[in-house]
Amino acid sequence: MQSFVLGGGCFWCLDSAYVQFQGVLEVTCGYAGGHTPNPDYQSVCEGTTGHAEVVKVVFDETVISPEQVLDIFFTVHDPTQLNRQGMDIGTQYRSAMFFEDDAQQQLFLDSIERAKEIWGQEIVTEVVAIETFFPAEDYHQDFFAKNPNQGYCVAVVAPKVRKVREKFQHLLAN
Repeated sequence: MQSFVLGGGCFWCLDSAYVQFQGVLEVTCGYAGGHTPNPDYQSVCEGTTGHAEVVKVVFDETVISPEQVLDIFFTVHDPTQLNRQGMDIGTQYRSAMFFEDDAQQQLFLDSIERAKEIWGQEIVTEVVAIETFFPAEDYHQDFFAKNPNQGYCVAVVAPKVRKVREKFQHLLAN
């Protein structure tokens, strides 16, 4: 088993994208990269903690490769937008990859090179060492599955889920 901590805008989008793939064992919404211990959603949204909204993706690399997990990451969000994703604006929505060791850092850097071929622009994704991952409040976990008709889910999350489903059909769970 491996795990990646990734930030690409609202964590609901990443969570709902990843849970549909075979080999993905667990996705946890949370916060990383900040300076305040035990942040909560309100303080992260205010931008006062320095944290990004992230997901921790636990996967079986014998079923889905680390490269595929990272290619999904660069499909579900726009890594050329600095400190935002669409109308979600602020450092809490930054594109970020939090590595655990040198090998993981290299995987992340290699994935950025692949993403440059797709996006054709400068990638602004930060690659930094993980210090602490804080799980988000329970109501954020599986938010899209629990609230598919909520306005943000319909307008923002659902199109991203469709996009990765179409591109990575061969990896979908049955």
